[in-house]
Formats: sequence, structure tokens, C-alpha cells
Amino acid sequence: MEKAFAEIIKQIGENPDRDGLIDTPKRAAKAFEFLTEGYRRDVDQVVNGALFESDFNEMVVVSGIELYSLCEHHMLPFIGQCHVAYIPNGKVLGLSKVARIVDLYARRLQIQEGLTTQIANTMMDVTNAEGVGVIIEARHMCMMMRGVEKQNSVMRTSAMLGAFKENQATRNEFLSLIRKP
Repeated sequence: MEKAFAEIIKQIGENPDRDGLIDTPKRAAKAFEFLTEGYRRDVDQVVNGALFESDFNEMVVVSGIELYSLCEHHMLPFIGQCHVAYIPNGKVLGLSKVARIVDLYARRLQIQEGLTTQIANTMMDVTNAEGVGVIIEARHMCMMMRGVEKQNSVMRTSAMLGAFKENQATRNEFLSLIRKP
């Protein structure tokens, strides 16, 4: 990967041997490995057995989970937040594991629509919940830094499964709980 970044630096007309760029290929490779670490992890590793018996059967909402991802079309960042809700069915997931599931998929090349669906499906599979709702709100650098250059655009995506899809009242409760005051 270092060689590839050195070649990119050359291709844009820069000298990879100049003082400020000498270690850039190494640093860029290290950063890119971190930004795509989701390929080197799996759900079982992330959840790590943190699923606990519980008779709690009301909605659990974790909102405002920061996310940083790279779009698969331009490999530019999209940055935002994710809101995840589920209705337990005999088991609850450790709180930090919800955020870790978001990170697992966010740290891969993809589109926001796919990320939203992956998180929802994984939450449903892991928890066997009565339902799962996921909403992502993100700003895309490919829209802001290039192309149409729209600085204030926000993309919102949602995935509703089980009770969140079938029951309007459940969906409305989720939406009301994540609204900012």
C-alpha cells in the first residue's frame, strides 16, 4: 500500500522524496488500514459474548453514534451519526457492542444505504429482537469537496425490520426518541 501511495503522489505531480512527503506513503497506508479495519474483524469478535438474558421488552435506543466511513465510489469520507433501536426478545446486547457493530461496517468501503441495512440486519441476527430500527444521517465529502460542492447537504437513510416495519406506533416512538430538542 505504501508503494501505491508513493505512486499516487508522483501521479499528481508531487515529489514523494521532498521533505514534507518522505514518510507520507507510510502514514497514508497506516491511516487507510485503520479506516478499513472492518474487513479484518467479524461480528462474533465484536460482540464477544456480550448478549445477556433479560426480561426487559421495551425499546432500547442508542442515538448519536458517530460514524466515519469511506464511500466506495470515490473513496472519500462520509461522516455522521447513527441511531439504533431494538426491542429485546429475552436478551439485551451490551451497550458498547451496538457502537462496535456500527464501526465494524462503517470501516469498509460502501454506500450509506448498504451500511444502514448491514447494521440493521446484524442487530436483528445477533439479538433475535422483535424489531430493529436504524437511521443514519451523514455528510458526504464527495458531494461537498468535488462534483456539485453542496456544503449543507445531509443524506438520511433508514432500515426498519420486524416491529419497526410492521407497526407505525413503534416506528413513531423511535423517531420521536431520536429527535433533537
